[in-house]
Amino acid sequence: MDPWEREETMEMMSGTMLAALIGLAGGLALGVAARVGRFCTLGAIEDALYGGSGARLRMWGAALGLSILGCAGLTGAGLLVPAEVFLVRDGFSPVAVIFGGALFGFGMALAGNCGYGALARLGNGDIRAFVLVGVLGVTAYAALFGPLSGLRLWIFELPVLRFEAAVTLDALVGGVLSVPPWAVGVGAGIGLLAVALHGAEARGPVLRWGAVVAAAIVSGWAGTGYLAQTSFEVIGVRSHNFSAPLGETLAYFMLSDVRPLSFAVGSVLGVVAGSVLGSLWLGQFRWEACEDPRELKRQLMGAVFMGFGATLALGCSIGQGLSAFAILTVSAPLAAASIFAGAALGLRVLIEGWPVGGSRGI
Repeated sequence: MDPWEREETMEMMSGTMLAALIGLAGGLALGVAARVGRFCTLGAIEDALYGGSGARLRMWGAALGLSILGCAGLTGAGLLVPAEVFLVRDGFSPVAVIFGGALFGFGMALAGNCGYGALARLGNGDIRAFVLVGVLGVTAYAALFGPLSGLRLWIFELPVLRFEAAVTLDALVGGVLSVPPWAVGVGAGIGLLAVALHGAEARGPVLRWGAVVAAAIVSGWAGTGYLAQTSFEVIGVRSHNFSAPLGETLAYFMLSDVRPLSFAVGSVLGVVAGSVLGSLWLGQFRWEACEDPRELKRQLMGAVFMGFGATLALGCSIGQGLSAFAILTVSAPLAAASIFAGAALGLRVLIEGWPVGGSRGI
């Protein structure tokens, strides 16, 4: 091999390896937050609606507020260019995002966890979660590249929202107010954080674990943003997401000779490892299996809904709800609201039965 080619190859390997390590570090933090801090989107919604507690919802809000603050700082310092992110650069169909988000949220309720939560359960020894993760990842890849891609593309052809240039919410508001976009992001982050912490009884844990999650989200954007500018290899600017990356991780384990490591693979493995560490720390690790076929059927149905819904919504409860929302993409609020609404409906069906007629639960 020519010396120049060898040097370039080494540089490419180091770029992908660094991206994977950044994903791994953030994933570890997210795994520990899920197991020790009990950070969970579905759990937060269920606690708020049926458990009489808003602590985990406040934690989620604190994580989002701190993530927006961190990304606003990166943008203001020139360390993150939102226009390089496909969610900002490309147009999207609001109908697809809303329908996909609602489908994902409903599936999340049926499955009892999102992809991120399933990875955390897997790290706790729950074998059922392995099946859920596999079905979710395969369905997402089938919708992106396989037999379900035609249906996905047909839905994407519904009215599409396009801008003449890459646009984010902070840029839109900043243009109206004649202030820099990063200043809008700082204001939004501080406002969300203030709402999340106002009147909170357990303010310490809310802020502590919200900060851990936010650090993982912001480090993903910062690390891949830096590599995109400095590496010889084309590395996408991204942060944590747990829908299509599950399929990407499965593909890596089957085809690692032709598929390099990536941020997504590191992120997925990091969550599992972080959950294992958290479970061992708490002394809660134990092997579990599903003994109820009816429950497993419901969870598998939920995993299919999540896998397909996430491809339409352009992300999951973490990918759109936190990572994309952190850089204030136009689609993120629509996706997050739809996911929350779909999850609320799914919980309503499971706990109280269908709103009109039908049997109790599924």
